[in-house]
Amino acid sequence: MARYTGPDCKLCRREGQKLFLKGIKCHSNKCPFDKKGYAPGQHGRSRRFKQSEYGIQLREKQKVRRIYGILEAQFRNYFAKADRMKGITGENLLKLLESRLDNVVYRLGFAPSRKTARQLVLHRHFMVNDRPVDIPSYVLKPGDIVQVRDKSKKMKVIHNSLRRVKDDRMYSWLSLDKASLTGTFVNAPNREDIPDEINESLIVELYSK
Repeated sequence: MARYTGPDCKLCRREGQKLFLKGIKCHSNKCPFDKKGYAPGQHGRSRRFKQSEYGIQLREKQKVRRIYGILEAQFRNYFAKADRMKGITGENLLKLLESRLDNVVYRLGFAPSRKTARQLVLHRHFMVNDRPVDIPSYVLKPGDIVQVRDKSKKMKVIHNSLRRVKDDRMYSWLSLDKASLTGTFVNAPNREDIPDEINESLIVELYSK
C-alpha cells in the first residue's frame, strides 16, 4: 500500500478528531477541521450509522497509523514485535511507536509535525550518538542523544518550531537543550505519559481475531 499523499485534514475529518498532522495550523483558526468537522465525501454531512465492533476497532487502528505516519505492513510488524515483548501488548506497541526517531524529533520540538520530522530525518539533518541517521523508523534506546547536525543548525523550520516549545512542558521521557540543539531519549514513556487519545486495547482486539 502506497503512502497517502492527499490532504492531511481529510484524515482528521475521517477519524472525527484532530490528529495534529499539520503542526501549527492545527492549533490556529485556519484549521479545516474546525470548519468542517464532518466526514469527507459527498455524503459526509449526512453519514449517520452505528458502527460494528469490528468497525470501531478498525477505525482506532487507522487513527493510530495516521497519527504516527505508519504504513499498514509496518504497523503489523510493530504489533507482532510488541506481542513478543514482555508486558502488555498495547502499551508495548505505543512505546515502540514513541521510540521512533521521527516521533522523538517531533516530540522534542525540532519539527512542527511528524511528517516534517520524517522529511528532516530523511535529508540527514540529525545525528544519533554523533552519527548521521536518515531512517525515520530508527528505534532509539534509553540514553540515546539526538542532535541537529552542524550544517543544519540555522534552518528556520527547526528554530521556528522550537520557539513554541515551553521548557516546563517537555515530556518526562525526554530532555532538551535548546542552546546546543540536542535532545536525549531518557527512556521509553509510560502509558500514562503519552498524551494522545488512543484506546490501544481496541487494536489488540482487532489483531487477535
